Amino acid sequence: MLLTAVLLPLFAALVVGQAVQGAADAAALAAADTASGVVAGVPCAAAAEAARLNGASVTVCTVEGLIASVTAVRGYLVFELGARARAGPPDSPGGPAN
Repeated sequence: MLLTAVLLPLFAALVVGQAVQGAADAAALAAADTASGVVAGVPCAAAAEAARLNGASVTVCTVEGLIASVTAVRGYLVFELGARARAGPPDSPGGPAN
């Protein structure tokens, strides 16, 4: 019983961590799509909305050319779990493929 009480929150934290990474990925993709003109709007606003829809919030958003870098966070118990993601065209200098 004690082992379950200890392990269950740890395993749940792993799941939340993966969800935050997914939110960061979606936010970076949204910002990159907006920066490239595929989607109308402001890149970091699009990133914030994508993160919000995935249960996280954006704390850092930068766009350099067509490359978007995003940091997203989400609270879990008394912790704040965060993840970073970059997105942009694969052939850009300094892009995600590099």
